[in-house]
Amino acid sequence: MARHRRTDATRYRPQTNLIRGGLARSGFDETSEALYMTSGYVYATPEEAEAAFKGENEHFVYGRYGNPTVAMFEERLRLLEGAEMCRATASGMAAVFASILCQVKAGDRVVSSRALFGSIQYIIAEMLPRYGIRTELVDGRDLAAWKAALADGAACVFLESPSNPTLEIIDIPAVAELAHAAGANLIVDNVFASPLLQQPLALGADIVVYSATKHIDGQGRTLGGAILSSRKFHDDHLQALLRHTGPSLSPFNAWVLLKGLETLDLRIARHSANAAELARFLEDLPGVRRVYYPTLDSHPQADLARRQMSGGGGIVAIELDGGKARAFRALTALELIDISNNLGDSKSLITHPATTTHQRLPSEERAKLGISDDLLRLSVGLEDVEDLKEDLARAIGKG
Repeated sequence: MARHRRTDATRYRPQTNLIRGGLARSGFDETSEALYMTSGYVYATPEEAEAAFKGENEHFVYGRYGNPTVAMFEERLRLLEGAEMCRATASGMAAVFASILCQVKAGDRVVSSRALFGSIQYIIAEMLPRYGIRTELVDGRDLAAWKAALADGAACVFLESPSNPTLEIIDIPAVAELAHAAGANLIVDNVFASPLLQQPLALGADIVVYSATKHIDGQGRTLGGAILSSRKFHDDHLQALLRHTGPSLSPFNAWVLLKGLETLDLRIARHSANAAELARFLEDLPGVRRVYYPTLDSHPQADLARRQMSGGGGIVAIELDGGKARAFRALTALELIDISNNLGDSKSLITHPATTTHQRLPSEERAKLGISDDLLRLSVGLEDVEDLKEDLARAIGKG
């Protein structure tokens, strides 16, 4: 006979909940989480179906609304983040778009930091204005700029910290205070830090978004995203948009992401240790003009990074001497590190933001963001750090 036992998440620490949080075994008592590949559900009676559609019972209704495997992933990530609600989406960009659009309408204002991933910049600066939503981009490091931009009120504030790709650090508690005074909800894209190195909700944010494609999967296998918030925000704003527009995470992807969460703590620790050591090494490497890493003493916001984050994360950005040609020669000379625009992978990956992730931005805008033609963004993987040092030293030397 099947024996069912649910984990009491309140009894355990985060590392335990990364393994067992949200676990809901079926009648077969499987060890690994079950993969429920279904688009629909059946009911014993029409009364049960009616109650399900009214939200009066916990019966699943339709794959677009929810799925047992997806629900396990949502619950596990919710426990890790310390949020009241978590909703999974098909990608990180689906999470970003839904978290903003669900709460704004024509005539509202959205204020955002200027340093953003290219697709997010497109949504905020170009797409939202098409719907009559006013937007303003500010230097996220400048609290006076935030204060001025929010003086006329706003519906929503958005920021990345650390930012992509130059790792700007924004004072989340200070911006949260300004946003709330202006009547706005604060959304933080926490993808570079991961939920293990920074907890934006505890710092005053209202909503946190992730591309689970990055560190949460961590092995380049699948797409996914997540939105974490209060129950009130979910019920009043987010739920209806997700139900009726359908950016649903597939059960298979949710299952892969559940497996990723099991090793997230181990991987983030290694990513961060490797990246910190590599950043220090690169600071002294001939041909490297500048290194960006949050906890380096040379980072202009290192003190703020240390207050907000428990580690520097796995991303390092470097500027080389010699412009685009030098950067391209160095990339071509790499033997171990792969050229790829993804990040958070177990494999070390490197990209040239000016021609990839941020290529659609005008050169003047890239200049404002510090995205020069010789800037490279390195996602440091889990390899032996000495091999990574040798590969970079050889490639930059050849460049």
